[in-house]
Amino acid sequence: MSTRTYEQKWDLDVFFEGGSSSHVFHSFLETLKKELTEFSELVHQFQVPTNAKEKEGLLHILDDFQSSFKKLRQAGAFVSCLTAQDTTDRGASLLQGKITQLSSEFQSILTAFDQKLVAVEQSVWDELLSVEPLNELSYVLEERRTRAKEKLSLEQENLINALGVDGYHAWGQLYNMVVGNIKVPFDENGETNQLSVGQAFNKFSSSDRNVRQSMFTQWEKAWDAHSDYIGETLNHLGGFRLNVYKARGWENVLDEPLDINRMSKETLETMWTVITENKAPFVEYLNRKAKLLDLNRLSWYDLDAPVGQTESKVSYQEGAEFILEQFGKFGSSLTEFTQKAFNDSWIEAEDRPGKRPGGFCTSFPESDQSRIFMTFSGTPSNVSTLAHELGHAFHQHAMADVHTLNRSYAMNVAETASTFAEMIVADASVKNAKSEDEKIALLEDKIQRSVAFYMNIHARFLFETRFYEERKAGIVSTDRLNELMLDAQKEAYCGALDEYHPQFWASKMHFYITGVPFYNFPYTFGYLFSLGIYAKALEEGTDYEEKYIALLKDTASMKVEDLAAKHLGVDLTKRDFWEKAVKLSIKDVEEFLELTK
Repeated sequence: MSTRTYEQKWDLDVFFEGGSSSHVFHSFLETLKKELTEFSELVHQFQVPTNAKEKEGLLHILDDFQSSFKKLRQAGAFVSCLTAQDTTDRGASLLQGKITQLSSEFQSILTAFDQKLVAVEQSVWDELLSVEPLNELSYVLEERRTRAKEKLSLEQENLINALGVDGYHAWGQLYNMVVGNIKVPFDENGETNQLSVGQAFNKFSSSDRNVRQSMFTQWEKAWDAHSDYIGETLNHLGGFRLNVYKARGWENVLDEPLDINRMSKETLETMWTVITENKAPFVEYLNRKAKLLDLNRLSWYDLDAPVGQTESKVSYQEGAEFILEQFGKFGSSLTEFTQKAFNDSWIEAEDRPGKRPGGFCTSFPESDQSRIFMTFSGTPSNVSTLAHELGHAFHQHAMADVHTLNRSYAMNVAETASTFAEMIVADASVKNAKSEDEKIALLEDKIQRSVAFYMNIHARFLFETRFYEERKAGIVSTDRLNELMLDAQKEAYCGALDEYHPQFWASKMHFYITGVPFYNFPYTFGYLFSLGIYAKALEEGTDYEEKYIALLKDTASMKVEDLAAKHLGVDLTKRDFWEKAVKLSIKDVEEFLELTK
């Protein structure tokens, strides 16, 4: 294992030197624009095949599709990194607008292409998908054709895409700009510091309740001060989406997110039912945690509070070395890949002002690389987050030799590799604890994640489904948004908290992401799905890595129910799989309750 010191700032210059002023990047965008024009002409000239021998035109289009897609992803990833590392980078914000425009053009071309796929006679279509190399892409092509049949005419879909640039997507960008300008005042060491929302959020994991409580007061005030703008943003995002759904004849707001995630409503309902019926142990955990913190009941700002001895901070270097050591026990491919990510500065982890909150992983397909964004402040939770994002990056790496059009996996399975990697590290942390007190602290940090997936994410799901129902009747006021969030949190946490976070709808970026609707339930799916995979990995040891990579390669080319049946031998529409997965996390709670008697 390397003993070199790992950089906490990522290297973006390897892609395009000069940040938002990069001449190389501006030239790249010009090339992309030209390529999209050529792709558009090719699609326009494409004659619908009348037999399987006429496959060459389709193959030519798929080659251009692949090339444009990779360039667009490369450009989008670069700009996402620029806006995340410095929320005041106005040049990056302008570039974001250009990327949105190019993405809209690309989607319009694909809409025209999809309409031509619909025009292919069924017998010809079946024949085309049975011949090489089209048979490799049969799932994604069939999916495109089916989805196109459910949409509006070419002209109407193009109009939606075009209006979305300065409408739908613009509202999402406005949210990011508003959040980038929010400063949360915080008194520390005798002076008042203006913290970014990312820095402010980290205070909720402080061991000092006065710090958490004081920050929560300022946090709520900061979001409340901007709630009119943010409420307007949420309403218009929801309104745009609902109008599109209405025009297409889609009655249920979950139709699109379920289709995108390639899963059935039955699977989703079974998952939430099993979780809801198994929340009692987690309520017991919340009550025990309150007792350990000398409280009658926890408040929202106590959920991330450490229990046990966690005063010793972990350096970024120590965190990286621990992750490498634990990944090494699972398999060589994951370890070698992670070593490369650290060596080649793929990670932006520095704790500094001006960064956006949260963490993400994004891929640069033209370069076969990824970049990871987070803010590392030395907590065990930070180490878990770093492992989580490295799992995302490994998923993208595992699919490097898969056809580009077979790499677009949905968010629910995207969370599988990340949560799996996180699990390896969190489990090892508990097992390697140097004392009972430390074991309690690390076990509690691990349980916090289960609570997040079973309760916090559930609250988001309940809020969002109810918000959309009310939005159908008109604008939902900020007071009503607060009520909806409060009700959702009380239900999801089974009334176990003393004080909730009614402004959560404003502070959670996930509600404002325009690329994917319902950015919530796929997290919980991914967590539980990965628990099932993790159980198999524990049984088989390092021998399992090859099977694991095979599963990851299939994540974008089949329904999740088929993926689970093929690689795990389970039926996701039945309770058994979900109950076994939830029980694995309940074991952590039982151990915690035993240790803290």
